[in-house]
Amino acid sequence: MRTVFNKELIEKYDKPGPRYTSYPPATEFHTGVGKDDYKRKLLESNLSKRPLSLYIHIPFCESACWFCGCNVIISHRKDVSRRYLDYLYREMDLLSEYLDPSRPVVQLHWGGGTPNFLTDEEMRELFGKLSQTFPVDEEGEISVEIDPRYISEGQLETIRELGFNRISMGLQDLNEEVQRAINRIQPESLMKDVMKRLRQLGFKSINIDLIYGLPYQTPEKFRSTIEKTIELDPDRVAVYNFAYVPWLKPLQRRIDPETLPPPEDKLTILEMTIELFQKAGYVYIGMDHFAKPEDELSLAQKDGTLWRNFQGYTTKKGVDLIGIGATSIGMLYDAYFQNYKTIREYYLALDRGDLPIMRGFLLSEEDLIRREVIMDLMCNFRCEFEKIESLFGISFEEHFEEELIKLQDMEKDGLLEIKERTIKVLPVGRLLIRNIAMVFDQYLQQKKELRFSRTI
Repeated sequence: MRTVFNKELIEKYDKPGPRYTSYPPATEFHTGVGKDDYKRKLLESNLSKRPLSLYIHIPFCESACWFCGCNVIISHRKDVSRRYLDYLYREMDLLSEYLDPSRPVVQLHWGGGTPNFLTDEEMRELFGKLSQTFPVDEEGEISVEIDPRYISEGQLETIRELGFNRISMGLQDLNEEVQRAINRIQPESLMKDVMKRLRQLGFKSINIDLIYGLPYQTPEKFRSTIEKTIELDPDRVAVYNFAYVPWLKPLQRRIDPETLPPPEDKLTILEMTIELFQKAGYVYIGMDHFAKPEDELSLAQKDGTLWRNFQGYTTKKGVDLIGIGATSIGMLYDAYFQNYKTIREYYLALDRGDLPIMRGFLLSEEDLIRREVIMDLMCNFRCEFEKIESLFGISFEEHFEEELIKLQDMEKDGLLEIKERTIKVLPVGRLLIRNIAMVFDQYLQQKKELRFSRTI
């Protein structure tokens, strides 16, 4: 089903709201949940025999991208990674004391920062330590983020040789004026060369990230970037809306707000982006993501099995996500845990012999029910009452009586339809899926101020 852009409805519903990489969102995490809760929940999780997903955070970057909102450390010194890796290994050893060694790792992702900041030898060492500590399934989904500007000679070959079968890289925008304004010079010729080599090496899936709303962007300039991206032929594309928050991300102070495109241009860019990628055969997965019809994300959405975690959309719903490294987040069945954000605090916790947990959240039965509804809507654009009832032993109509009343206005606007005991998101509603999901969010009702990005 194609996604339809309706400017009038977008303007009506556009307001701050969570992205729902989790429910409840990370804004609900608190320091009342800590390392002892993590130990208990890890041991409990072993009883489920659920497979594992590992996320490894490498925080280092060689240069600063001024738009960046990630937790990164800018360094030209390659030796800083040596100490960090030693602490990663300490954390892995601590985790191994609480995790059943027979639970397979079916998903492994290295993110950052820039994981290819590591040398080839360090990559081999880290992958070796992971394989020794956890049973990594060689047939699983093994992915890594790279910065194509800093790929060293033979590094892509090393990454493939280690077993990585998926790769993701930022492109953002191919216009030189925009690139200079965000301090990220990345020629089209470089992207072509890297894509060609990735295809030769046989990577199963290649993802490219774009950002709209950057300084000096216009619909015409971004059209050129989209067309060139389509020529590169990635399997997946993520097109993110730039959030200008210099009070939270000091690097963004280097961007002149007068150079940012006005809201009407951003809407034009968004409409054009959806139109061009759909015309090129990509499926609009939701939020910011597009994938080829044969991609696993598209197939999972078609089957109704797509899910979300802190890395975005995933086909691995029934797994426990373990975050390793500074600032990383873990997602067990009924609990979330986040490591300390600063390297200093991360190191100090491990020096004490503690799991480096800063905060977390323990989900209630009500949270689990609402998470299932929200994720079904966010990922699969539908929610079947009978499924929720069979999972949790409730009457959907009685449990969500107020929410179903609130959805009536959205139904009148054509965002969704409710029939045959199913909420089905319609083409016009797909872009406003966060707004639809927000109806089921209990925590939003308690907030006086919504400190989230806008839904469009």
